[in-house]
Amino acid sequence: MVRKNTRFLIYIVACSTIGVLVGGTAYSAELNRCLDAAVPTNQCLTQDPVVRTLEGMTFGLIAGAGAALGSTWQIWQKNK
Repeated sequence: MVRKNTRFLIYIVACSTIGVLVGGTAYSAELNRCLDAAVPTNQCLTQDPVVRTLEGMTFGLIAGAGAALGSTWQIWQKNK
């Protein structure tokens, strides 16, 4: 039982870490694309890039952990 719990925690940490990396990169790329536009919007110019990237990383963390929980739940249901 301890081995399954350890695998479960490693899976959640791995998915969350990947989510943080992908989320931060995606929001950073979105901001760069916004700034490279021919006519940048006022919202684009007033956003703090660090805060926007942290928002993306937080969203990625939540999405990664949710995906890990959901897939682990399905695996446990199939094994019953």
